[in-house]
Amino acid sequence: MNVMNAFSTPSIENVAHNDDQATQKETTPNAYVRMEDVGHCYDPTPDGPMAVQHINLDIYRHEFVAVVGPSGCGKSTLLRMVAGLLIPSHGEVSVFNKPVTEPRDDVGIVFQKPNLLPWLTVKKNVLFPLKHKYGHVSLEDKKRADELLTMTGLASFADKMPDELSGGMQQRVGIVRALLLNPDILLMDEPFSALDALTREQIGFDLLDIWRDHPKTVLFITHSISEAVLLADRILVMSKRPGTVLDLIDVNLPRPRTAKDMNSTRFCELTETIRGHIYEPHSRA
Repeated sequence: MNVMNAFSTPSIENVAHNDDQATQKETTPNAYVRMEDVGHCYDPTPDGPMAVQHINLDIYRHEFVAVVGPSGCGKSTLLRMVAGLLIPSHGEVSVFNKPVTEPRDDVGIVFQKPNLLPWLTVKKNVLFPLKHKYGHVSLEDKKRADELLTMTGLASFADKMPDELSGGMQQRVGIVRALLLNPDILLMDEPFSALDALTREQIGFDLLDIWRDHPKTVLFITHSISEAVLLADRILVMSKRPGTVLDLIDVNLPRPRTAKDMNSTRFCELTETIRGHIYEPHSRA
């Protein structure tokens, strides 16, 4: 090793290059959610098949990221790892730069089914997680519940029982319940999958309105390609099991989005690109 070279003064070019790197690092936003080479195997045996593998993804503040892929590719597995309900076998999932090892209060979850308690009214269902955790609810909590129910068109149903609501209304109650704690991050696991096509489309627009008025960082799992394009800023496209990343697509459609956008050329191009990834993987050498 040349001692003089090892301790010589850096060149102007090197200094400028290092300054550029430092500036770039300073201006790059911190990810709210980060997955680094994440993989998971449900089978504890050494040769057990992987459910997902080599997943790398950063999700930033108030970004809406959708995940699509074939059934069984591990979409919900990713969500459960971010939620702290599942620890990855490989790699690391972090939220706000801290490894996720358990559920967090600043992460809300909306499941496939609203799972409302049939003996409680709509409002009491919304308030139930708070009461269960803290033993009571404050006047401020009740006021926020009323505001969220009004925002989602459910104010007149606050004292109704769940079986008096349609499927779409029940799912909106589930969304309100998740929003009550005002989480920074909202995880949605195929929340509209049980709804009919018309209701599903309408509640998608309702979700866009909610997200616009109360911005959250959203990870949204879906089987619907058009739903992903309508809602998301970016779409993670996954392969069949073991799930890996086929593509991460920027949805460069203007907001706010309306039904007319679903007929636009760019919307159709995006849906066709995703279909090509999922249904015709053999076409990419």
